[in-house]
Amino acid sequence: MQTSQINPFYGAQRNRVAPSQPAQASEPVYARLPLAPRNASPVPHLTSLYHFHRAGEYGDRSYPGNCGGNLIKDLLRYFRATSVFDPMTGSGTCRDVCKELGVYCWSSDLHEKLDACDATKFPRNCFQFCWIHPPYWRQKLYTTDPRDLSRAPTLDAFLERYRLLIENCAGALAQGGKLAVLMGDYCDHEAGFVPLTYYTKQLAFAAGLRQSCTDIIRFSHGASSSHKVYRSSFIPGLHDVCVVFTKM
Repeated sequence: MQTSQINPFYGAQRNRVAPSQPAQASEPVYARLPLAPRNASPVPHLTSLYHFHRAGEYGDRSYPGNCGGNLIKDLLRYFRATSVFDPMTGSGTCRDVCKELGVYCWSSDLHEKLDACDATKFPRNCFQFCWIHPPYWRQKLYTTDPRDLSRAPTLDAFLERYRLLIENCAGALAQGGKLAVLMGDYCDHEAGFVPLTYYTKQLAFAAGLRQSCTDIIRFSHGASSSHKVYRSSFIPGLHDVCVVFTKM
């Protein structure tokens, strides 16, 4: 007796034609953002949803993980900072923004042999603002230096180094100074989904910092991943998160 006669539902499943896949949009999809309430902010367009498709002439856009400088500029204008601690210079984005605004910037990088996790190498208790855009663990590898956060062999090792970085930045701030961290969550091939934004807040609160304002969801225009095709199925992340903390 044929299988279809014993269980016709099974036979129907075997003969079912796979549904055609919807055509992928070749053009960007534009979302209508909510209207922001009017207030006395010196930067009215700075809201919890940050959209700025032009990167600006800051840093080097070919540098892996480079972020546009417009968000940094808007934060400096909003908080009216006149001195900035930039311990992870990268391609110089924050430094370039500060130069344009006429803001003093103390800038360094591991490429210059200055480890941002080593508090003995930096000024203490003096800056009004600090900007960091750390590696999203090992999503991108930046140097061969084992002190590089992107070279941490395990998530625990990364978080321990990340703790030192946040504590160092907090120690460099004057009372009332702001620490702005741009971080994105990461899906690792071994560890699975890693909520790095959550860990950022945990570590900052443990360092005695307090969150200053709403999370700023920065749309990731120009990300290299948007031009790739993947075999696996996942929910793409189209943003990272900037969290600003205050030193009490």
